[in-house]
Amino acid sequence: MLASLSDSGSTPLDPGLAGGSLKVGRGGVPSQYEGLIVQAANDCKAGLSPSILAAQLKQESGFNPKASSPAGAQGIAQFMPGTWKTWGEGGDVWDPNDAIPAQGRFMCSLLKRAKNPAKYNDCPTETVTDPSQYNGSPTELALAGYNAGWCAVERYAGVPPASFAKGQTYDYVKIIMASSRQLTLSGASGGSSGAWTRPTSGALGTVYHATGAHWSSGYHTGIDFTVPTGTTVKAVGPGTVITAGQGGAYGNQIVIRHADGKYSHYAHLSSLSVSKGDTVKGGQKIGLSGATGNVTGPHLHFEIRTGPEYGSDVNPIPYLRQHGVSI
Repeated sequence: MLASLSDSGSTPLDPGLAGGSLKVGRGGVPSQYEGLIVQAANDCKAGLSPSILAAQLKQESGFNPKASSPAGAQGIAQFMPGTWKTWGEGGDVWDPNDAIPAQGRFMCSLLKRAKNPAKYNDCPTETVTDPSQYNGSPTELALAGYNAGWCAVERYAGVPPASFAKGQTYDYVKIIMASSRQLTLSGASGGSSGAWTRPTSGALGTVYHATGAHWSSGYHTGIDFTVPTGTTVKAVGPGTVITAGQGGAYGNQIVIRHADGKYSHYAHLSSLSVSKGDTVKGGQKIGLSGATGNVTGPHLHFEIRTGPEYGSDVNPIPYLRQHGVSI
């Protein structure tokens, strides 16, 4: 098993995807490609991290848009001609303005498969359909699929072992995960972005993945903070507000995308202090707790997700602790 696998039985976190912005400049991402990488990741609704895309480009070509290989791979993302026909959308493989978004589309498709493998039935051997039973986090699975083809992931129900293909795929996943950490500035530091913090005061209530008929999924997709209506709710870290408004059973909700590709979700709010598109600092007030939506009493429901939508939750406690939050 790769070191990033969780022992909790829940969807594994990607410890290499620490919060923070891309490291730009010497030893990091060339400044001319930062915006393209971030936008390509933002365009993926499955939770693609900019640092993963950056690490792939560094590994494949060293950020060289003129790179080519004896095997026929071309450009900054080292697309083979056949693969480029699928993902290039008629663009120029040698132009980073076309190649980097194409790489994002390719990886996004693999992340979607990693999070819902049962939806796809095009491999001869599919040993497991429950993503929580795969050996590897969604990002690791996507990287393995990128390197070896998705059917290799299906065959081994996860990242292929070191014995497969002389360790090429196993090592590729480890290299990209490690490189993504090196290409990320820590989001836990202070400065203009603000530090990482708890979303609100108060004691923890219902735990992650508690089971019961109260939830449509059969289990609790986040953690609860037992606070009265009107308690200040803060952004746990710096990011961009992508949702702010009414959310059905969640009542008034806010979703924030962070630089590592993860999303924080705040539900049942009595009022909102931010709007969609706002940039927020860690610790900034974003609203007040409440009892809107499907609740039995006032509290803050909080989630960490790998994508913006319901069903992509991961355990918030380890994630917050990775960012230096005491909880």
